[in-house]
Amino acid sequence: MRRKRSAASLSAASSPEANVMRRLHLRLPFLLVILVTSAILVIPSRLARRVSPPEPLPCGAAPSDATAGRWVPTPASVPPPLYGASCPFHRNSYNCLRNGRPPVAALSWAPARCGGAVVPRIDAAGFLAAARGRRIGLVGDSLNENLAVALLCALRSADPGARKWKRRGAWRGGYFPREDVTVAFHRAVLLAKYTWLPVENPEEVQKDGIKGIYRVDVDIPADEWIEVTKFYDVLIVNTGHWWGTYKFPKETPLVFYRGGEPIEPPLSISDGLKVVIKSMASYIDREMPSKTLKLWRTQSPRHFYGGEWDRNGSCVTDRLLEEDELESWFDPRHGGVNRDARTVNLAIQEALAGSDLRLVNLTYMSEFRADGHPATWLGKKDAVAVYGQDCMHWCVPGVPDTWVDILAAQILHYFKHGKG
Repeated sequence: MRRKRSAASLSAASSPEANVMRRLHLRLPFLLVILVTSAILVIPSRLARRVSPPEPLPCGAAPSDATAGRWVPTPASVPPPLYGASCPFHRNSYNCLRNGRPPVAALSWAPARCGGAVVPRIDAAGFLAAARGRRIGLVGDSLNENLAVALLCALRSADPGARKWKRRGAWRGGYFPREDVTVAFHRAVLLAKYTWLPVENPEEVQKDGIKGIYRVDVDIPADEWIEVTKFYDVLIVNTGHWWGTYKFPKETPLVFYRGGEPIEPPLSISDGLKVVIKSMASYIDREMPSKTLKLWRTQSPRHFYGGEWDRNGSCVTDRLLEEDELESWFDPRHGGVNRDARTVNLAIQEALAGSDLRLVNLTYMSEFRADGHPATWLGKKDAVAVYGQDCMHWCVPGVPDTWVDILAAQILHYFKHGKG
């Protein structure tokens, strides 16, 4: 029986089918080696074709483009300003040309990253086309209004049919029908809701000098913008210039509330600022859609020389500051009259930690431009005698147009590559 089985096995082993199986068995390891080697070689080549290096950011679109660079004479190839004194969105006190101020120097910002190139001027028609159907909102104090005026006037150059728009609590705004774009500014100087509460008993005023308080509800946005969180596709926020004792002296102080009750122990103005910024940033993160581009603009610097705004401070000059002068003018450690911008910026950076809001730092580039303010050209008789020179706000056309160019580059990049 063993011999028969062996003979049968031998016969089966020598069959054609057995020979094929034997050859496949011998070749299988070799085939596997070839397949694995091919996969190792092919997969990286396919990945290389699929994963391309990131596209470089356009000049002006990187966060560092406003914080490292220099002002240079505007290249001859750059066209003149997009608007002039007749722009219908102007605010009188910013309209330096109409008020008789000599034109601000034609300068452009050249970021260090851009290899000598300057931030390109906004292509107003291209911007409106890219923003078709979208809404851009600015919320804050008059420095954001300064920016809003420059943006509105620039965009109108591409759509003369633009008309004023002041709905939803907007202080100033425009609608651009050609591309169905809305741009509006909501005046909310502290961002949070604040209410004047006078002292009820006049005898109390005589006793301690306090005429009343401004109640600040740190957890409630001001009425002017509380209802617009679902409306805008881009939101640009600022605050800072009202957070000082010259706006709220000891006779009419700020008193901070949370949940309807006074915060104990009472907060100083600087601590109150941090609490409000953190609270408003949290509100924006919570209430606005994730696809909304949320930007927080840093302070623009003041340039009072020789005294405060109410002590004959002046900025009648056509001179830019040199880089080695900036520290003495603006570093809070020197205690100068223009220290507020950097002081507030530190509070903003601290309070926004962990927030979704992107910080747009326009402070450094603006510190050079002592020549860019309305100064004595305010458009109203006796305005200087009453209010002093304006060394805080900016002429338009002027420095805010470069802010617009930088913001336009960042917004357009977001529309193209972001969630918008």
